[in-house]
Amino acid sequence: MVVWGKLSDKYGRKPIIICGLIGFVIMQLLTGLATSLTMLYIARIFGGIFTSSVIPVNNAYLSDITSEKRRTKIMAWSGVAISSGVIFGPVIGGFLSQTDIHIRYSIGLLHLDRFSVPFLFVAILGLIVLFVVMKWLKNTARVDKFTTKKVSLRFTFTKYFIVLLVLSFVIQFVVTLFETAFSIYGKDELGFNSNQVGIGFMLCGSIMAVLQPVFATYGERFLSTKKQIALGLFISGLSLIAFPFFNNEILVYALIIVFAAGGAMVTPNLLSAVSLISNKDTGRNISIQSSTNSIGQILGPVLGTWLITGGFYYPFIISGIIVLVAISTLFFLKNPP
Repeated sequence: MVVWGKLSDKYGRKPIIICGLIGFVIMQLLTGLATSLTMLYIARIFGGIFTSSVIPVNNAYLSDITSEKRRTKIMAWSGVAISSGVIFGPVIGGFLSQTDIHIRYSIGLLHLDRFSVPFLFVAILGLIVLFVVMKWLKNTARVDKFTTKKVSLRFTFTKYFIVLLVLSFVIQFVVTLFETAFSIYGKDELGFNSNQVGIGFMLCGSIMAVLQPVFATYGERFLSTKKQIALGLFISGLSLIAFPFFNNEILVYALIIVFAAGGAMVTPNLLSAVSLISNKDTGRNISIQSSTNSIGQILGPVLGTWLITGGFYYPFIISGIIVLVAISTLFFLKNPP
């Protein structure tokens, strides 16, 4: 991610986004036609290398074409798009995998059947987006195309940037930890069925999608960016600590809504703050933040699964405490250099 962001700062956003979309389409085709676990691993690794450029560089592009005043609002709408994909993607994928289409065709090591349909559908969507980007998206080159300056992969981190990265890691780590722990806790402790657990996930994604632009649009009228982040973390942390003490379905859903609302207040403000650090290295900075988020998304489920083996209370209470402690880092979040 970081390399893609740095390259986009030098050569512009459009070619990097195009490269990522091509990799995405190839990954979906290989995944849908794979006939072995090895082929799936190769497809995912290949796709991960290239598709990791799309979201952070896309956010850097949005940063390029918007004013500082509107930055938080635009980043919030980017979050809405991502959250909507998380909500509707599994639903559409599940529907397509259950279609009564009798297809069975093999070409060497590749095999096409009805389970390939979701991946082929996504590959077609990717091709459409690729065509739109190539035809209508204007490049936003950050450095003159005739420059001979090499792309440097060395990075310097200010205290301000480090605090933003820590907070980004914490919020992504806690969200994925919560989702992992809730899926187990809901079924084994609360007795929820798959539909009830699914409703919880849908509420979390929907609330974050709906409230991000609301907070981004109207939040600054009442609170500064720093205070919004602090309040969002405080709300999320308290809701996590309270979560295991309630077993009523309605109250559980209510706490999920409160937790998601806190996250919706934090996420766009963090992304906007990162994009405002430097006009020269926006792609690099957003890509570093995206990599930090990915580390949190990896470690969250791992720690959540490990903690829940010791007791259903642990993942929620410990993650809530982590969020509340993270508020103290805002003391160092002063004006960017």
